[in-house]
Amino acid sequence: MTHVVVADVPAHLHTFLALDFGLKRTGVAVGNRLLRTATPQATVRAEGDARFVQVAARLRQWQPDALVVGVPRYPDGQPNENTARAQRFARQLAGRFGLPVFEVDERYSTTEARMAGGADDDAGAACIILEQFLRNLP
Repeated sequence: MTHVVVADVPAHLHTFLALDFGLKRTGVAVGNRLLRTATPQATVRAEGDARFVQVAARLRQWQPDALVVGVPRYPDGQPNENTARAQRFARQLAGRFGLPVFEVDERYSTTEARMAGGADDDAGAACIILEQFLRNLP
């Protein structure tokens, strides 16, 4: 379930970079509105400013129109210990890079990625987050 009303996503935004924030690793995926699919990218394995340096490199590479950040919650929808961290990360991305940032409820994305058996659960979770977002766009 997305935190944004999909009608609030301007139609001119086509390419999105999704980030599945974690304290030590951040999964990355890229996708577009036309195909409504996501492709996993190498996971960012860094903290603090080093994380933002690696994200900046992905932004230069993919030139997305906007970012999508997974925000974790408990199964009942209540915030957990990482909810505020992911939201802060989303605000930092918007401030540093000047791109629109959309938050997506990412409950069960990592579990789903693990069940899919991919090589990189973090990137797999980022794909799930982004595809969920893209499916809900008009």
